[in-house]
Amino acid sequence: MKALVVGGAGFIGSHLCEALLEAGHEVACLDNFSLGTKHNLRRIMDHRNFRLLAMDASEPDSLKAAFGEIQPDYVFHLAANSDIRASAENPSVEYRNTYTTTYQILQCMREFGVKRLFFSSTSAVYGDKRDVLLDENTPNLAPVSYYGAAKLGSEALISAYSFMNDLSVLVFRFPNVIGPHLTHGAVYDFIRKLKRNPKELEILGDGRQTKPYIYVKDLIKAIMFFMDKVPQGMTTYNVGVEGASSVTGMADMICEEMGLKDVKYNYTGGEGGWKGDVPRFNYCIDKIHAAGWHAEYNSDEAVRRTVQDVLKEMA
Repeated sequence: MKALVVGGAGFIGSHLCEALLEAGHEVACLDNFSLGTKHNLRRIMDHRNFRLLAMDASEPDSLKAAFGEIQPDYVFHLAANSDIRASAENPSVEYRNTYTTTYQILQCMREFGVKRLFFSSTSAVYGDKRDVLLDENTPNLAPVSYYGAAKLGSEALISAYSFMNDLSVLVFRFPNVIGPHLTHGAVYDFIRKLKRNPKELEILGDGRQTKPYIYVKDLIKAIMFFMDKVPQGMTTYNVGVEGASSVTGMADMICEEMGLKDVKYNYTGGEGGWKGDVPRFNYCIDKIHAAGWHAEYNSDEAVRRTVQDVLKEMA
């Protein structure tokens, strides 16, 4: 199979490229390197079935040329601005890197007759519904971040294109993803702060924000498990783990792994770490469990493994 991974040099995308190559597929990675890096791809750059295209998926002419050259059988769309906090200061980043890339990819799939798509969505499409058990049929989706809005708009486009063009589309809505190659988020930020100052740690919000964290290799296994089990139309799964981890609990775990004691936590206050942050939510993963997939690691296990991964990478 010829796979086109858009956003393939990013945190999740680079792991997916590796997995697809290991499964024997040809992989073309397309990335504009706004967040992705060639360093993430260092283990596969010389693989005979791998090629890297440095271009912007929001630019129609470039993307069309790539589709014509590659003639993909399957498109994996992971291009997005995944740094939700950063996009709060510049919403146009979401419009270009998250929403527009989706539109241009769908247009190219329509023109070149490509029928299979994976799309990485997010729990952020649900909005701030902390007292609701969020399943795939939760009504009245109301994102509170620009990132969540761009992902929900992308889902709407995908729904229409899948119906009008007989596509088979797999959509995963997942919460925080962590693991090797991490470039931002609480775990990464805390470690960097503590390396600069091992005596004090600034924590955004009140530290009680509690969310599920999924280990990236579990997510990749889920993609590989379902990618060939998608009927015509759009199939959506919540992808998550057992349990959830608090921000303060993660800070404690990081201090333990770094061998630090008596670190003073300085909380900025407020329920969320920034405007648009959802401090907690209840995520239903019954559907994906019933379909035969379970994460290997629970939330706290994913956090601890990631702390160990990031410390090793920063050493």
